Amino acid sequence: MRYTTMFMSVAIAACAYGQTTAPSTSTATPAAPAAPVDTAPAPPPTSFSYKGFSASGYVDTYYNQNYNDPSSRYSGGQALNITANKLSLNSVTGSFAYDPKPIGFRVDVGYGTTYDAFYLSEPRHTDWARYLLNAYVTVKPAAWKGLQVDFGKFVTSAGAEVTETYLNWNYSRSLLFAFGPYYHTGLRASFPVKPNWTVGAQLVQGWNTVQDNNSGKTFGLTSVNTFSKVTFANTYYAGPENTGTTAGWRNFYDTAITVTPNSKVSMYYNLDIGNNKYPNGGSGTFWGMAGAAKVTVNKFFALAPRLEYYSDKDGFWTGTPQAFKEFTITGEFKLNESIISRLEYRKDWSDQPFFQVGQVPGLSKHQNMLVAGFTFVVKPGMFDFGGKPKP
Repeated sequence: MRYTTMFMSVAIAACAYGQTTAPSTSTATPAAPAAPVDTAPAPPPTSFSYKGFSASGYVDTYYNQNYNDPSSRYSGGQALNITANKLSLNSVTGSFAYDPKPIGFRVDVGYGTTYDAFYLSEPRHTDWARYLLNAYVTVKPAAWKGLQVDFGKFVTSAGAEVTETYLNWNYSRSLLFAFGPYYHTGLRASFPVKPNWTVGAQLVQGWNTVQDNNSGKTFGLTSVNTFSKVTFANTYYAGPENTGTTAGWRNFYDTAITVTPNSKVSMYYNLDIGNNKYPNGGSGTFWGMAGAAKVTVNKFFALAPRLEYYSDKDGFWTGTPQAFKEFTITGEFKLNESIISRLEYRKDWSDQPFFQVGQVPGLSKHQNMLVAGFTFVVKPGMFDFGGKPKP
């Protein structure tokens, strides 16, 4: 199937990066990262609640100054904050949930470049679900002893970063996020084997799709171990991802290790390894690794560097066999839990000319960007109709 992440969607929009021609190719301490701590996303922070129903929301905007000055005004390699040299809306999102007693739900609905990225990454576009980040029903009877089953559309379990900017350390997403799955549609289950160990299984349509592009299904396995200072999360997806056929499977493994030695410092290491077999023989192999840290200087300021390497050695994602490197450093200025601003410098390299440069389109092996982002989050407990303030 013709699968494109937003990295490739930007390439198409910019008219400077060739669409992949690979055959049939179809993320509580102050410094705590957004690495997965469970096989299902945590419920949204409660802004107001009433008898099990809760709601929250946020607005996320940014300005991305790309010093390559691309004529398309799009930046390659950016998963969600894709526009260049203009003020843009990343996301305005409202989240609504009802506690499973034993049946509940979660719906995240919104608008912005985040939702454009999700939509453009679909192998088969689904207009009615375009502005739904999550939309699933949860079943969790008390008799099941912690077993939770979700059915619908939900963000992926893979990766050390998540969709919501304010829950990450950096403003821009890593290359591993850009080249990994964004979301899935189907069935998932999670079960706490021990207080510090949760496992899960998924049966989904595939990568970034509501309507499947073939008759096969993708299987997922997740495992999260949480210790006093270390979280070890593993995710594996396998299934047919080529359009119109179940021949040729994609196998994808993601691991994220998070270390939090104290309340001021956190670090993570993220590794992805994948391979997609083509229906008529041959395959595309891709892998990458990223490391990041966050140092909380005080309650107002934190600093977060990130460094990564990504190999698309067969040109599976980009149509050009190449290897990328990326360095980002982000300064976070937080007035409180509701008002968060970030200033970020990012540099991307490739060993091949890939990034658009100039008003007369050309290609460069690198790009430099300065990103300013501002997020307003409706503060948890800001409104409450249940009688008692939410913790």
